[in-house]
Amino acid sequence: MVIDMNTEMLIDVWQRLLADPRKSWVLFEHGTCVVLTEPEGELAELAADLMKKFGPARAGSPAGDFGVIDLKDTEGWVVTGDHSDVLTYVGLDEPQDRSQIAVGLLGRSKRHQDGTELHIVHVEDKRSSADPA
Repeated sequence: MVIDMNTEMLIDVWQRLLADPRKSWVLFEHGTCVVLTEPEGELAELAADLMKKFGPARAGSPAGDFGVIDLKDTEGWVVTGDHSDVLTYVGLDEPQDRSQIAVGLLGRSKRHQDGTELHIVHVEDKRSSADPA
């Protein structure tokens, strides 16, 4: 699998943001990450199923709602949606307008693309690295 520069940057950002050794995650092409805290089964399949349901934005439904988190340790924002484990990264260089609404709309648009295209670019499986209790 050939990984382009944008994908490498996204993997690096999410590795820094999701440093918890117990959380596995799956990254989609446009920057949406699905966090899998207690996964059972194949991670890519679990993430794709979540993205099919919670990725596409539907006007007038909870899927159209979003929140914006201003990142402290990384440049950019994380845009949330109606599922707490589906998060989309928006970099500082992406929006021309850096208002919360513009960033949120861009993040929602990226999540929608990821939720309809379902193109996975990275899987971070932390299940084997977590210490048993």
